[in-house]
Amino acid sequence: MDMWSLPQPAPGLPPFWLNAAAHGAGADLPEREESDISRGQRQAQVLLVEDNHINQVVALEFLALMGVQARLARNGIEALAACAEMAPDLVLMDIQMPGMDGLECARRIRLQQREGRLPAFPILALTAHALDADVAASLAAGMDEHLTKPLDFVALRTRLQRWLKLPESN
Repeated sequence: MDMWSLPQPAPGLPPFWLNAAAHGAGADLPEREESDISRGQRQAQVLLVEDNHINQVVALEFLALMGVQARLARNGIEALAACAEMAPDLVLMDIQMPGMDGLECARRIRLQQREGRLPAFPILALTAHALDADVAASLAAGMDEHLTKPLDFVALRTRLQRWLKLPESN
């Protein structure tokens, strides 16, 4: 696999779900097994919506180290399709993307949730824009929180723990 290709989903996972451990990070993490799901211990499912390859790699590595399953969408249009196919437990949403930006995507997801077409799940903005007006725009679009780039592993884990049950740290 070259540095620009993304790994394929692990066997047994639904389409588009990536076992984040397959990215090379956290390779010692256990694979998700059906017996874990039946016991209510399935891994958190996070949809990363990000168009920048470097940011994708960093975020997927962080998610792998946190022991979550990650699915990737490269813009808002792909994110809507991914949510319709299988709703995530949480969305990490970049703001500036081609096609449909993160703010419009968040508005459309929230509309679908109000209409009962999607279950409720948190959406966290993930952007380099850190001004008060940027935070206000994210919240007005329906985001639950506003995280700034560059990503910091500890800060991201702390934020995700507010919304998800993550495996205990090693």
